[in-house]
Amino acid sequence: MCCSAAVVNTKHIFSRDEIEARVRELAPWFHNLTLEGIETAPDHFLGNYPSAKWHRFAHALPNDLRGRTVLDIGSNAGFYAIEMKRRGADRVVAMEPDPRYLAQARFAAAVSDCDIEFQQCSIYDVPMLKEKFDVVLCMGVVYHLRYPLLALDLIRRYAVRELLIFQSMLRGSKEIEPLREDYPFEEQRIFAAEGFPRMSFIEQRYAGDPTNWWVPNLACAGAMLRSAGFDILDQPEEEVFVCKPTGEPRLEVPLLQRAHDVQRANHG
Repeated sequence: MCCSAAVVNTKHIFSRDEIEARVRELAPWFHNLTLEGIETAPDHFLGNYPSAKWHRFAHALPNDLRGRTVLDIGSNAGFYAIEMKRRGADRVVAMEPDPRYLAQARFAAAVSDCDIEFQQCSIYDVPMLKEKFDVVLCMGVVYHLRYPLLALDLIRRYAVRELLIFQSMLRGSKEIEPLREDYPFEEQRIFAAEGFPRMSFIEQRYAGDPTNWWVPNLACAGAMLRSAGFDILDQPEEEVFVCKPTGEPRLEVPLLQRAHDVQRANHG
């Protein structure tokens, strides 16, 4: 369940020694942030991550976010939440279930003088926020989920108003097979096509991480977004999709629909 929002106090001036000590205390970091010249993960196996990735798709987001609200789902150490605040977003809310990452994000936001609200909760808690945001970021989250389509349904129904910025690790074929709307029961060859949408299930671990569950190929990532009711506006980077909610998904979990009806009735 979501905790109450924690607003960062940005008035403290951090010394270099203080930053270095706190970075060591909060290690290991997955986001390599530069805090007053000090890198949090300078030996990251992906290089300068996520900054290097951000610069490949940053142009696809509005440069001026004044007057807009932003939700960063699975914010980790807060790199993207900080970037959204730097673009002038009126309000940025960052959700992160891991208390260690949340502590990193709070510290990074304070050093960066960014007023960000933090919630310790998961993507499945989105309805408990009871508000929609102009821009929602869901970066590097879906493959850590046991129920990825449910998560996308929750984002579309409860969280996003204008834009969803979605990113997932992709594995398998990069081809996309043109598909008909329907196939007869006897059709089997289409499932063997190189560009057919697929998600690979991780029973144990991938890259040493027990939270890796489902990894889509390129065709599957796009198909999931469309089936959840999103229109893909742009794909500025191989793993990144800029989307807008277009309405109802192809099918939706009945329990989710009932929960929505109850919530709407309770709010008059």
